Amino acid sequence: MATKSFKDLIVWQKSRDLAVLIYKLTEFFPKSELYGLTSQMRRAVVSISSNIAESYHRFHQKEKQQFLAIAFGSGSELESQIEVAKVLFPNLDYKETEGLLLETMKILNNFLQ
Repeated sequence: MATKSFKDLIVWQKSRDLAVLIYKLTEFFPKSELYGLTSQMRRAVVSISSNIAESYHRFHQKEKQQFLAIAFGSGSELESQIEVAKVLFPNLDYKETEGLLLETMKILNNFLQ
């Protein structure tokens, strides 16, 4: 089945769902983190889906790869930020978020191979 939109891509759908999870998770962070870790995590996660979408509309393979690589880098950034959050806020449940991030990163890695 041919994709008609980036929204048809499983990797984009998973990255969108990941963004929703991160937004919900960071709601439980202290308000003092609004301009710190909360903001960083939200920007990183939105960058993943945004760069996947942008790669979809690029015509040259090198450009597509570049945007997918940026999405992958944002995923790595988010992974690091989750590790910091787990130390700072250990009472929160990160399992679903980490699982979905891992799935998304595996798919992106396959695209980059």
